[in-house]
Amino acid sequence: MSDIKIHCKHSKLEDIANLVPHPHNPNKHPDKQIALLAKIIRHSGWRSPIVVSKRSGFIVSGHGRLEAAKLLNVQTVPIDEQAFKTEADEHAHLVADNRIAELAEMNDGRLTELLSVLSETDIDMDVTGYDHASLNALLTPLQDDPPDGFPEVDENIETTHTCPKCDYKWSGGE
Repeated sequence: MSDIKIHCKHSKLEDIANLVPHPHNPNKHPDKQIALLAKIIRHSGWRSPIVVSKRSGFIVSGHGRLEAAKLLNVQTVPIDEQAFKTEADEHAHLVADNRIAELAEMNDGRLTELLSVLSETDIDMDVTGYDHASLNALLTPLQDDPPDGFPEVDENIETTHTCPKCDYKWSGGE
């Protein structure tokens, strides 16, 4: 049994050798993401189970968590078995689970404020999911003056714009 705490609701604990990734999963998880996820799970414990379809027996969400468990040498993980009426319902959930997160919009001001508060604690900032360079970019105040050699701003400079969806072209400025 792993020493990683389980904080999430789950149907049961399952041996990772019994879990089967969904053959139609469109997501690929780079090694860097899995390493970061493993670090987060080691720090925070299991906050989400791996979801397994009762219909097919395949994982429908949590493929990354399975890979992180392997990296952590964890033998059993929390799973939530869920019933899907049809293969189409299962596939729709497989796609939507990741797509919905992609559609979220970040409030950069609130994010910066929260990260600033966290940076003043003893928490390992990696568990926020941001690497050192990204954190520096978010937490370094913007300069009020343009850098040396930066061209002057002039609202009368002619500019041309193109809509990325319909290729409509228009000009700005005077």
